[in-house]
Amino acid sequence: MNTHLIRQFFTPRMLVAFLMGFACGMPLLLTSTLLQAWMTDQGVDLATIGFFSLVGLPYTVKFLWAPIFDRFSLPFLGRRRGWLLVMQILLIFALVGLGMTDPGQTPWLVAVAAFFVTLFSASQDTVVDAYRREDLSDHQLGLGSSLYVNGYRLGMLLAGSGGLILADHLAFDRVYLLMAATLLLGVATTLLCREPPLTRGTPCTFREAVVEPFVEYFSRDRALWLLLFILLYKIGDQMASTLTTPFYLSLGFSKTQIGVVAKLFGFWSALAGGLLGGIILLRIGIIRSLWLFGILQALTIPSFSVLALIGNSMPGLITAIVLEQLTSGMGTSAYAAYMASLTNKRFTATQYALLSSCMGIPRVIVAAPAGWLAELTGWPLFFLGCTLAAIPGLLLLPLVARQYRQDAQ
Repeated sequence: MNTHLIRQFFTPRMLVAFLMGFACGMPLLLTSTLLQAWMTDQGVDLATIGFFSLVGLPYTVKFLWAPIFDRFSLPFLGRRRGWLLVMQILLIFALVGLGMTDPGQTPWLVAVAAFFVTLFSASQDTVVDAYRREDLSDHQLGLGSSLYVNGYRLGMLLAGSGGLILADHLAFDRVYLLMAATLLLGVATTLLCREPPLTRGTPCTFREAVVEPFVEYFSRDRALWLLLFILLYKIGDQMASTLTTPFYLSLGFSKTQIGVVAKLFGFWSALAGGLLGGIILLRIGIIRSLWLFGILQALTIPSFSVLALIGNSMPGLITAIVLEQLTSGMGTSAYAAYMASLTNKRFTATQYALLSSCMGIPRVIVAAPAGWLAELTGWPLFFLGCTLAAIPGLLLLPLVARQYRQDAQ
C-alpha cells in the first residue's frame, strides 16, 4: 500500500463514513440475528422466525418516502444532518420499546416494535447514503464505500456477537437497552460532522422531488436490467445468511460459541474483505471487481452445506464463516460503490433508496419462506440452493459492464 493510499484512509470524511456505517449496521441484526435468538429461547417455531423477516419491509420500500429527505430541510443542522438526527433519536426510542416486549407471550407486539425499528433504521440509511454520496468526491467514493461497509460490519458485530454474548448473562430487555445507548455515537457524529454543499438543481418542489428522480433514472438505457442486477447480485449470499443463527443452534453450538467464534471470526473476515475489496476496487475498477467478488461469493456458500454434514465441528464452523464473510465483505464494497455511481446528485436520497431497496428485497421477501425451505429440504440442500440462486446475477454482468462503459464515455 503506497503513501498516497494511506493518506486517503486517514481523513475526516473517511472517519465520518466509517462511523455512519456503524450507526446504520447496528440496528439491522437487532431485528434479525438477536431477535431470532430471543425467539428461539422463547420456544417460537422456526417457520414463524423465518416469516418475522417481513418486519424488514421498510428496507425494501424506503424509496417511497425518500423524496421527503431530498425536498425538505429541517430548521436545524442542514438538509442531511437535521433529518439524520431526528431519525437517530426515534430509532433509539424504538429499540428501547422492542426490548420491553415478550416474544413468547405477545409476538404481534414484538412485530410492531420491530417494524418501527426497521422503519427508522431504513430512514437513517437513506439519509446516510445521500450524505456519503454528496460528501465524497467521485474518486473517493470507492474507498468511502469500503469504509462505510466496514463500519456497518462493526455495528453488526456489536449487535450480533456482542448481543448474543450479553444474552447469556443478561436479560434480553437489558441487552436491547444497551444497544440503544450505543447509537448515541451516531448522534455525536451527526452533530460534529460537516453538512455537504447543496448540488445545483436540487428539487424546489415536492413534485420535482417525487417524480423527476424516477423519470431521470428510468429514462436511461437498460434501467430495468440494472435494477434486476442489483436485485440478484447478492441474493444467494443474503439467503444463506438469513437463518445462520438457528442453523448454528441446531448443530448444538451455544450462544456464547456463536457470539465469540462465529460472529467474531465473521467480523474480522468481513472487515478484511471490505478493506481488501476497497484496495482491489481502486486497482481494477468496479466492473472487474463485481465479476471477481461475485464468483468468489457463490463458490463459498457450499461451505455451510459441508458444515451441516460434518455437524458440531469448531474447525468446520470457523472455515465456513471465514470463507463466506471474507468474500461477502469484498462483494459488498464493490456493490455499494456501483450503486452510488448510478445516482444523480440532484436526487441522491431518492435514487440511492430505490437502488438499495432492490438490494434489500432478497433479505426480506425471498428470505421470508427460508425457514420453511430449510425444514423441507434440510440444511445441506438449502445452502446448495442458495449457491444456485447466485448464478442469475452473474449472468447479467456482461450487460451491466456494457452499460457502465457507455455511461462513462
